[in-house]
Amino acid sequence: MKKNSLIIVNEEQLVENELEEPQEGPVHKKRNIVTENGRCITRLENMGFRVGQGLIERFTKDTARFKDELDVMKFICKDFWTSVFKKQIDNLRTNHQGIYVLQDNKFRLLAQMSGGKQYLEHAPKYLAFSCGLVRGGLSNLGVKSIVTAEVSAMPACKFQIMIQKM
Repeated sequence: MKKNSLIIVNEEQLVENELEEPQEGPVHKKRNIVTENGRCITRLENMGFRVGQGLIERFTKDTARFKDELDVMKFICKDFWTSVFKKQIDNLRTNHQGIYVLQDNKFRLLAQMSGGKQYLEHAPKYLAFSCGLVRGGLSNLGVKSIVTAEVSAMPACKFQIMIQKM
């Protein structure tokens, strides 16, 4: 049996709990699906943000200060990602103007889902918590950012990080 990270198991449970539909009549259900879906993603991202802040604090307590933004991103791709997802990011790209793209060719949360295109619409729900993890970790390292994720083919995904200059 594969060992799963506790974060991954809990993230899957969080998504499942957030996706449970409220018991409403059929008239209200259709109207509220889009609104509830957006709220669900926002709640998951905010939970991930708080967890990411706590994790990065724990992971960096014995680490020297980072020289620059690129060192912070390398730490996120190697140490942070390995601690949370049990593998490093497959590819880190930057335009050296504050935009970084982290590519994971076999993202663990999506690897358990089928590779069919019918599941692509559900991918954002499973990536919201992870986006929050990264944004929270960067926030605690003094880097204000916007983190988004996109999936074009399962289970690969790209996280785009836009650094906001203060």
